[in-house]
Amino acid sequence: MDAEHLNDLTNPSSEISSEEIMSTKDSETIDQNHETENMEVHHHSHAHGKKSWKSYLWEFVMLFLAVFCGFLAEYQLEHKIERERADELAKNFYDEMKNDSINMAAKYQGRMKQENALNYLMKYFKDSSVNNVSKTFVINFIYALSFRAPSLFEPRSVVLEQLKNSGSLRYFKNDELQKLIGDLSVSISNIYDRNAIETTIRTEYTNPLFVKHYDMDFDMALNKLGGESVFKNIMIYEKSDTIIPFHFKKIKDFDADGSINNLGYYAFNGLRGTRQIQYQNYIELNAELLKLLRKEFHLE
Repeated sequence: MDAEHLNDLTNPSSEISSEEIMSTKDSETIDQNHETENMEVHHHSHAHGKKSWKSYLWEFVMLFLAVFCGFLAEYQLEHKIERERADELAKNFYDEMKNDSINMAAKYQGRMKQENALNYLMKYFKDSSVNNVSKTFVINFIYALSFRAPSLFEPRSVVLEQLKNSGSLRYFKNDELQKLIGDLSVSISNIYDRNAIETTIRTEYTNPLFVKHYDMDFDMALNKLGGESVFKNIMIYEKSDTIIPFHFKKIKDFDADGSINNLGYYAFNGLRGTRQIQYQNYIELNAELLKLLRKEFHLE
């Protein structure tokens, strides 16, 4: 018994099981892992400690540059869109103005033709008889009293109204261009006012003369010439050798002096006044605008 007891004392591991050995090893491993984690935590906390003012300054600079670059990109995009919009509006406005310029030239010539016809009639009524009128008289009679549409200029203002009402005029940065557009708007308004005045004078003073003395038999014969309107037919008749009889109606009721006054009022206070002031002003503004648009937006 003493020998066995002594053996146990000298060999204490003889009674320790394998499970106890594994448990001891696992405990040692866990302790080592905890120590490693503690060291890592200590290391990271040291690495991510309080930042220096240089770090904050650098982050601020980077953030500022990012925001500033974004602002520049947005500004450039907006500027590009505005420029493209300005180019589109300028092209449309230019085309509208150019078409009106061509239309004005035709109406201006038509107005001169009508004014000359009125002057012819005033001289004729003063010195000649209406009992047996000539072909020249008939042609001038129609040009003077029936020739309305070919001498009436009505400017188009679709793009102009769009520029004003939508605020798109801000796309045109040129101050002179904006001023001319404003002047053009006033000129167009004045033209429409004068057109209304002419219509009133025509209705009150010249239409009664035409209706009272015009020969409708001549009108029916004139319409057989094949033109699409009375204006085309009278031009065809003027250039032809054809003679269509014209009988001046109600000769006994004809007031030569009164007719001369009515025609003169229409010619001088109506047609000529509008042509010399409102039409001429529009022609000059139109030419200046076309020139400036060509220069500013490289149009042709």
